[in-house]
This record gives sequence, structure tokens and C-alpha cells, in this order.
Amino acid sequence: MMGNQTSVTEFLLLGFLLSPRTQLLLSGLFSLFYAFTLLGNGVILGLISLDSRLHTPMYFFLAHLAIVDISYASNNVPKMLANLLNKRKTISFVPCIIQTFLYMAFAHTECLILVMMSYDRYVAICHPLRYSVIMSWRVCTVLAVTSWVCGSLLALVHVVLILRLPFCGPCEINHFFCEILSVLKLACADTRLNQVVIFVASVFILLGPLCLVLVSYTRIISAILRIPSGEGRRKAFSTCSSHLCVVGLFFGSAIVMYMAPKSRHPEEQQKILSLFYSLFNPMLNPLIYSLRNAEVKGALRRVSWKQTSV
Repeated sequence: MMGNQTSVTEFLLLGFLLSPRTQLLLSGLFSLFYAFTLLGNGVILGLISLDSRLHTPMYFFLAHLAIVDISYASNNVPKMLANLLNKRKTISFVPCIIQTFLYMAFAHTECLILVMMSYDRYVAICHPLRYSVIMSWRVCTVLAVTSWVCGSLLALVHVVLILRLPFCGPCEINHFFCEILSVLKLACADTRLNQVVIFVASVFILLGPLCLVLVSYTRIISAILRIPSGEGRRKAFSTCSSHLCVVGLFFGSAIVMYMAPKSRHPEEQQKILSLFYSLFNPMLNPLIYSLRNAEVKGALRRVSWKQTSV
């Protein structure tokens, strides 16, 4: 199908239309952010692996979130950095489609992982006596696998619908990577079906999970307020507020990008929001969980103490 309908063999990623000096400055800044993203999420994964006190369902899902963030950033940022330094900012058709698939797959998976994390907090606070039964390791594994499989299958639907379209030019993508909305603008055919599927998927993967998270946290907050111990309330609020910060950052920017009315400069809006998705959000997640979570900070101290004592 690609051979019969697609005459474009590569795309030109316009990226950020800035002066060479500014692009060089941004490449250094974004490289630093990317390094912090890999380091922060890597530290989270290492702590969860090394500290037995973090071998709980909550941190099991947090480990999956860290893997998604590393994968998500690594799918988009290296190509963006290369394009900031190179004059020839091209990407072949097949790698472009693969990048689109991975971008959608990781984004969908992160949505579902965040929902699983909110469900875990709901069970832990609202049904503490049944927590170990409800959130058994088998259940956690099934929920995590389901998140990855559903995210990948939904992304595959988008890619299949893209591959049915002919691309005969122009070949300039006004973005720094192969973002799905920017790719669709280059199709030489009607893309209304693709747009409808994207909207329906956004309702399913964004609004639906967000409603579940809000319902869960409404009940969680109600349960926290009934905890007689002030220390218990502070600990519960600390854990839940970290997750709510991550949920707000991720779902808020996603809804603005795919469901809100477009501004007068939709391409620039998409670039900024995609940059937030690809770089800032994966970098902020480990900071939010480490700075606001006493258990993570305690695990970091214990692991550091073990390393220095050895």
C-alpha cells in the first residue's frame, strides 16, 4: 500500500524557526534537560529495584511510568537535538511513521498507567484492610500489561489509518518530530476519518481516564479527611498530591493539544505542547515524586548510605 500510494520518501522537519545561534543555545539547554530526564527516571528505577521497602504496587506502577517517560523522551528528543545542529533536517518515511507510532503508544500507555496509579491509591486509602488482596502482584501485572497492550494497539490503529493515505507532497512537517496532526496535514486525501478517530480516541484515552481519576480522588480526599491522625493525613496527602501534580500536567496539556479549539497559531502551539510532553513532563515527574515523597527520599538516603559504607 505504501509503495502504490506514497511518492514521498522523506520529510523535512522544520522544527523551531530560529537563528542558528539560538538553535545552538537551545540544543545545549535541551541536551541538559534530556540528561536530567534520563538521570532522574533512572534513579527512580534504581531505587525501586534496590530498596525492598519500595517493592509495593504503588512503586511498581511508578517504575512503569519512569520507563514510559524515558522511552517517550528518547523517541523524540535525540532527533530534535540532531536537527537543531544540522542544516539538513530530513527523516525518511518509514522512520517517521515509526516515530509517530511510538509517540502515540507511549502517550496512551502513560494515560493508562496514571489511571492505574490512582486506582492503587484509592484502594490503599479507602480499603486498606483489603489492599493486599485487591492489589495482588498478579492483578498489578495484569493492569500494567493491559496498559501497554491497549496503548500500543490504539497507536497501531492511528498508524494503519495514516498508511491508507497517499503522500505526494509537500513534504515539510512544521514540527520537530513526526507528530500525528502535523503528518496528516501533508496527506493528499481527505483526512476526516483520521480526525474523527483521533477525537474519539482522545475521549476514550483522555476524558474517560481523567474522569476516573477525579472520581477516585474525590473519594480519596473524603477518606483522608476522616483519618483521625494528623500524621496519617499528612502522609496520605503527600503521596496523593504528587500523583495529582503529574496527572494535572499530563492530562491538562494533552486535552489542550487534542481537544481544545485551535489558536491562530496552531503549529506553534503544537510545538510548545509537544516539547512539554517530550521533555519537560518526563523530566518533572521524577522530581515531583522524589521531592514530595518521603519514602523515595528515605530510599535514596538508605541506598546512598549502603554505597558509602561499602
